[in-house]
Amino acid sequence: MSQEIEIEFKNLLTQLEFLKLIDEFDVQQEDFHKQTNYYFDTQYFELKKQKSALRVRTKNNENTLTLKQKLDKHILETHQNVSKHIFEELLKGEPLPSGEVSDQISKMNIDAKKITYLGELTTFRVEFPYKDGLLVLDENHYLGKIDYEIEYESADYTSGLNTFNELLSIKQIPVRDTESKIARFFNESRRNK
Repeated sequence: MSQEIEIEFKNLLTQLEFLKLIDEFDVQQEDFHKQTNYYFDTQYFELKKQKSALRVRTKNNENTLTLKQKLDKHILETHQNVSKHIFEELLKGEPLPSGEVSDQISKMNIDAKKITYLGELTTFRVEFPYKDGLLVLDENHYLGKIDYEIEYESADYTSGLNTFNELLSIKQIPVRDTESKIARFFNESRRNK
């Protein structure tokens, strides 16, 4: 089974803060790459109610189905590669393919056949090493909205949190309560109805 624990810290940015960081870290336009997340849940948001999220990420012509589950302060990710054909079928409402992800969803007492496509979010991302982790700058486009975000991935929660908070402080960026991309997508989706 392809699983990993993700230790990640994130903070929303203003457009000005985002542009300033790009300049200060000498990021070039060609350093950004595009990835799109396609989000799934049941009609009654059963995954969300269990603090979980399901997406297919398309990047470099590959499609990865990922289930994210809250695990203490971390996120447990279960990954499964899917073919272009299966991905296209999922977008049309076909059920999840058998495998690690649908097995995990079944363990949550959710009928994987009730999972349906809800929408997409496209990110223009740049990532580079910073201290003992990976710094990520994202420009996210979804439902007619654009937001900006900084993420820091670390192998250790405590040192990663300290490094991230120190960076925000040095760059004079206020700590903002920042939900995951899928949560922001769902919140915007509700506002648009």
